Amino acid sequence: METLTFECVQKVVAGAVAKANADFHRPICVSVCDESGFLVAFARMEGAPLRSISISQDKAFTAVRMGVPTDKFLARLQQDHLEASYFGEHLVPLPGGNLFKASNGKVIGAIGVSGLALNEDQSITEALAELANSGKL
Repeated sequence: METLTFECVQKVVAGAVAKANADFHRPICVSVCDESGFLVAFARMEGAPLRSISISQDKAFTAVRMGVPTDKFLARLQQDHLEASYFGEHLVPLPGGNLFKASNGKVIGAIGVSGLALNEDQSITEALAELANSGKL
């Protein structure tokens, strides 16, 4: 994926919902943001926790703003004994956010998922980022 098109974003959201259904049988919220962290797509599956709406958006925002998946951001904070608030507002150090990159490595957007266990949220974003980044989406 070289750019974050509407068609691609719709495939990302549908893919995340399908993976949540197939692998975990529980609802999620999924957010996709552009390279600046602005929301371009969102879906809340029926029954997904209300708190997961903003958490999924913040996970996508955090990934794109920090330039790394959110599980890596969490690891850095733990390693360096830092608070996420040192880096700004709306940054969430929770697994479940991942980057979309063009073939030249430039960040073009991110996905955030919330509603499941943190490792489950992260596995969905890893799978969708891998598909998108490899051009298979």
